[in-house]
Amino acid sequence: MITALVIGVGFGLGIWAIFVWAVPPRPGLASLLRQLDNTPAPPPITPQERPGWAATLGKPFVRLLTALGLPSPSLRRDLAITGKPVPSHLADKAALAIAGLLLPTLVSIAVALLGMPLAWEASLIASLLVAFMGFLLPDITVRRDAARRRADFRLALSAYLNLIRVTLAGGAGVEGALTDAATVGRGRSFNQIRRALTIAKVTRVTPWATLRALGDELDVRELAELSSSVSLAGTEGARVRASLQAKASALRTRELTDAEGDAQAATERMSLPVIVLFIGFLLFIGYPAVAAVLGGF
Repeated sequence: MITALVIGVGFGLGIWAIFVWAVPPRPGLASLLRQLDNTPAPPPITPQERPGWAATLGKPFVRLLTALGLPSPSLRRDLAITGKPVPSHLADKAALAIAGLLLPTLVSIAVALLGMPLAWEASLIASLLVAFMGFLLPDITVRRDAARRRADFRLALSAYLNLIRVTLAGGAGVEGALTDAATVGRGRSFNQIRRALTIAKVTRVTPWATLRALGDELDVRELAELSSSVSLAGTEGARVRASLQAKASALRTRELTDAEGDAQAATERMSLPVIVLFIGFLLFIGYPAVAAVLGGF
């Protein structure tokens, strides 16, 4: 039965691949509009990391995965905040999938050489499962890193808002307050903010425009709200200090709530092994008595 199932799945995948090759899917409207638009896309504000060995190994499969619509828009924003290029991520997925496909086969060959051959169906199923896990592993890693870096960025943004408020109270202008406050902080988040302000100075655009672009790129809604508040202060003379103080307080409250939620989740994860151990202990104690009772009938 397993053999027939594997053959059927392989036959179906082959027919699907031939159909996709013969009748390629129609591109979406957004893709066609991007092709018609000759305006070059602005470079990312966040600096990109250098690809590793896995990206080099899986580079030939990048175009195929891109044609399949990978990665998703939300994952692209996660890649932006981690600083990992999209082609490098797709190459990692392809390389890990190939490695997962080959690893069980090599293990089965090694076991067969030791005189304990395994069924080829088991080796094939294990190869497909490990390849699928390897294909999903980069996505899981990127989403976890992106969530952690967004939390770090919000903490840095809270401090940045307070620094802007203090600088404005000292009599500085809006643009000067943005630049001076960014020079005080250290770390990856402040480096990204300083890079955005530098790009604004070089390209002769307003700093709140590049801050909004950075917020959209990193999917940090609070940074876009900051740019809107500062834009009102810079263009219409609105009072912004009270608004910045309220936003900083809201950010700190949110981070405190998230930290409490993470602590409660960690506590629940720690209690699970204790519960399993207690159930095993009860089974160990109760099994002889139950066996004796059942053996008496």
